[in-house]
Amino acid sequence: MTRVAVVTAVHGRHEHLERQQHWLRRLAPNATRVVVAVADPAVGRLVPDATVVAVPSDPRRLRIAHARNVGAARALEDGADVLVFLDVDCLPGPGLVDEYAAHVRDALLLSGPVTYLDEGVLPADDTDPGWFAEHRSPHPARPDPPYGEVVTGAEPDLFWSLSFAVTAPTWRRLGGFHEEYEGYGGEDTDLGWTARDRGVELAWLGGADAFHQHHPVSEPPVEHLEDILRNGAVFARRWGRWPMEGWLRELAGLGLVEQVDGEWRATREQEELHV
Repeated sequence: MTRVAVVTAVHGRHEHLERQQHWLRRLAPNATRVVVAVADPAVGRLVPDATVVAVPSDPRRLRIAHARNVGAARALEDGADVLVFLDVDCLPGPGLVDEYAAHVRDALLLSGPVTYLDEGVLPADDTDPGWFAEHRSPHPARPDPPYGEVVTGAEPDLFWSLSFAVTAPTWRRLGGFHEEYEGYGGEDTDLGWTARDRGVELAWLGGADAFHQHHPVSEPPVEHLEDILRNGAVFARRWGRWPMEGWLRELAGLGLVEQVDGEWRATREQEELHV
């Protein structure tokens, strides 16, 4: 029997976490659940039936890449054959864990579609699982294969860490998330490029649906400007190009960043605000 572990890193978002864990209990009762509490000591009380691992971090610069690696290491120590990573904001659809377990294989980094739920749209704890099919509307910027179909040859820039699965040998081959990334952005695209570099094929799986619970966001994410520039520079050093260019160009349009000799940096006016 394939032993599956679902790994989730969390800081805050307690209601999102509790709802996610409830649906994992209902829909994937045989999966091990590993929750990594990132500078959040309350988490252990919220999910006493999960394996909870505490990771210290500066709350202003959360070590999510490190936390996910720690969660994966714990799951592997406990005997997991397959790792499913699920963002704390995401609820599992009825087929997510089973479809990942059925279709993942070595040398494959497998992602499923994600539906972004509108504000106030959430299943009650006793809702029939058919609710998910009724509310399914996958993000249009990512592939949406037919149920049970694996589509290979995915672009590394399209990889996102909201929901994905790997076998234990493939995780070891990838080496996990690069831990220089702290705070917002960059680590998931880096993992996609690492996969390509190490001969791990990126693919999308129909039926492994996740449902992203609503929370307020800003577009562009101006509050994460420092993280975007720092993590973007890490990515550029590793891969020879900048990630998150859509956000960077929007931030430039607001006069917050500028590109000089191919490198992005805060504008002088923005820097003076932080002196």
